[in-house]
Amino acid sequence: MRVDYNTPIVNPAVVVMPAWAQVTEKRHAHIARVTTLLDAWASSLDLTAADRKAWHDVGVLHDALRDAPEEELRRLTGDTERPWHILHGPAVAARLEREGERRADVLEAIRWHTLGSAHWGRTGKALFMADFLEPGRPFSRADRAFLAAHVTSDFDGVFRQVVRTRIEWTVREGKMLFPETADLWNSVR
Repeated sequence: MRVDYNTPIVNPAVVVMPAWAQVTEKRHAHIARVTTLLDAWASSLDLTAADRKAWHDVGVLHDALRDAPEEELRRLTGDTERPWHILHGPAVAARLEREGERRADVLEAIRWHTLGSAHWGRTGKALFMADFLEPGRPFSRADRAFLAAHVTSDFDGVFRQVVRTRIEWTVREGKMLFPETADLWNSVR
């Protein structure tokens, strides 16, 4: 599958959301673009069927509760401390675990996709990159398209650059740098 990184990918047919998902139409389009990008990379990298399914599933599920109310996210995670807008990944992972999901790479990729994890394998790293590089985002389009086009030839190098770029933006915007993100940076630099 060839991906045109200059044209936003919107193919909701690749995204079948669970009945419990709470996403807007705009979020659904983002999920479709992330999933399409992950599917293209997985195909190009000639991953095993199990790994392709994992990459597809994390694309579909990573933001499944992104538009859920704060109370629900806090109930699902039991977290009363952290900012609620970062709880959608942990909430989805908790829900999936309760439903019987046992693939650790899938659960950890979804759980930490917003902050990052120093303990990820390729599934988590791929989701982190696809979530940032998907072509529907309006900023740094040429730079992000360049990086997305090189994931399959320099997976670790592109991952390092995505982590760097996200941290630089966080610091520049005066946002909180979470310990998980700092640990991720220390693991790739």
